[in-house]
Amino acid sequence: MLKEYKSVTEVVGPLMMVEGVEGVSYEELVDIELQDGERRRGRVIEIENDKAMVQVFEGTAGINLKNTSVRFLGRPLELGVSPDMIGRVFDGLGNPIDDGPKIMPKKKIDINGTAINPVSRDYPSEFIQTGISTIDGLNTLVRGQKLPIFSGAGLPHNNVAAQIARQAKVLGTGEKFAVVFTAMGITFEEAQYFIDDFTETGAIDRAVLFMNLADDPAIERLATPKMALTCAEYLAFELGMHVLVIMTDMTNYAEALREVSAARKEVPGRRGYPGYLYTDLAGIYERAGRIKGRDGSITQIPILTMPEDDITHPIPDLTGYITEGQIILSRELYKQGIEPPINAIPSLSRLKDKGIGEGKTREDHADTMNQIYAGYTSGKEAKELAVILGDSALSNADKAFAKFATEFEAKYVNQGYYTNRSIEDTLDTGWDLLSMIPRAELKRIRDDYIDKYLGKRDVGADE
Repeated sequence: MLKEYKSVTEVVGPLMMVEGVEGVSYEELVDIELQDGERRRGRVIEIENDKAMVQVFEGTAGINLKNTSVRFLGRPLELGVSPDMIGRVFDGLGNPIDDGPKIMPKKKIDINGTAINPVSRDYPSEFIQTGISTIDGLNTLVRGQKLPIFSGAGLPHNNVAAQIARQAKVLGTGEKFAVVFTAMGITFEEAQYFIDDFTETGAIDRAVLFMNLADDPAIERLATPKMALTCAEYLAFELGMHVLVIMTDMTNYAEALREVSAARKEVPGRRGYPGYLYTDLAGIYERAGRIKGRDGSITQIPILTMPEDDITHPIPDLTGYITEGQIILSRELYKQGIEPPINAIPSLSRLKDKGIGEGKTREDHADTMNQIYAGYTSGKEAKELAVILGDSALSNADKAFAKFATEFEAKYVNQGYYTNRSIEDTLDTGWDLLSMIPRAELKRIRDDYIDKYLGKRDVGADE
C-alpha cells in the first residue's frame, strides 16, 4: 500500500526535500498534491537515511510546505508505447498535444532504458541517404551511427534538421523507416515550424514528435530525450523498424542539467556544468546502435549550438568524444547565402568507410570523396594565397583548384533545403566538378574510374 507523506521540509528551485520516508528507491516516480488539489509529478534523485530529494517536473512554484501531500509510486517514470504513436505529436513527458485521440499503450517502458551489451552490438555498416550532398557524399551517415551537428546561435540548424527528417531513408532494403524528432527548449515559433513542415510535406506520416518548449520546466527537458529514445527503442527493437532520432538542442538539455546541479549545491565542473555531464550525455548517445539478431536499428543525429561558436566548449567537446564524428555548420558560408551552410573541411564521419562502396552506394564513392576533399582544401589554400600574393602568383593548377573550390560551394554545397539528391546525383555532381581539375592532379582516383566516369566531360587541360 502506498504511503502518503506531509513532511516536505524544503523547496529549492525545482527540488523538494521530503523527510521521514521509508522504502523509497532511486528514480522512483512521485505523485505530489498541492493544497489547492493540483497534482504534479516528480522523481527521486537522491536518498539519504530517511530523507528523499524529489525533482518536480512541473516546477515547485506555489508549493506550500505544510499542506502538500507526497506519494511515492514504487515505479520509475514510464512511457506508454504503441505503433499508433507514429504520426503524433507529444509534449516532453509523452502526453499527446496534437488534439488526436488518446494513445492506448501496448506496454509501459522505463524511460531510463538499459545499455546495449557491447557483445550484442552489431557494427554499423549500411548507408542512410539524407539527400544532402555534403553529408551523403563526404560525411556519410551509417545505420546505427551517432553523428551530431555542431551549429551556432542564429545558424539554420532547424532547417537542416527538418530537411534530414523529411528526406532520410535506407536504400534498397524495403524495410520500415521512422523518424523520432525531439525538440528541447525551443520557442513556440520553432515548434510550430517543425509541426507545419512535417505536416505539409507528409513527413509526419512516418514521424513521432516530442516537443519541450522554452517556457516548459527545465526538469521536463531532462526527461524529453529519454522519452524519445524509449519510443525509438520500441519501434526499432520490438517492431523491427529503422529509426532515425534527431535531437535539438542538446545545449538546452545541458543547461537544464546545470540548473538542477546548481540547485542541488553540487561542486561545479568546467564552465559550471556538473562533473557527470560526460556520463549523462553518454547515457543518451549510447542508446543508438544495432543489436545482433534484431532487424531494427537506432541512428542518432543530436544537434547542439556551440556557445560563441566555441568548439572547445564542454558540450561539443564531450559530445565529440562520445559520438562518431560531427557535421559543422559554417557562419561564413551562411553569410554567403549558401544553403545548407555545411563546412566540409572540419566535418567528419568516422564510420563513413563502412557504409560506402559497391553494393552500398557506388564503387567510385571512396575515391571521389577523397579527391573532392583534397581539391576543396587545395582550392581554399590557393584562394588565401591569391589574397596575399595576387592571382599572378598562382600556377595553372592552383587556379583550377581555386575555381573548383568556388564552384564546389555554389553547386555541391548550395543545394537548398528542399532539394533531395539521390546518392547517384551527388556522385555525378562531384564528377562534373572534378572535370575542372587537370587529370594529372586527380591523384586520389584510380585511372579506370576516371576513364569510366569522366567519360566525355570536358576535363581540365593538363599543365
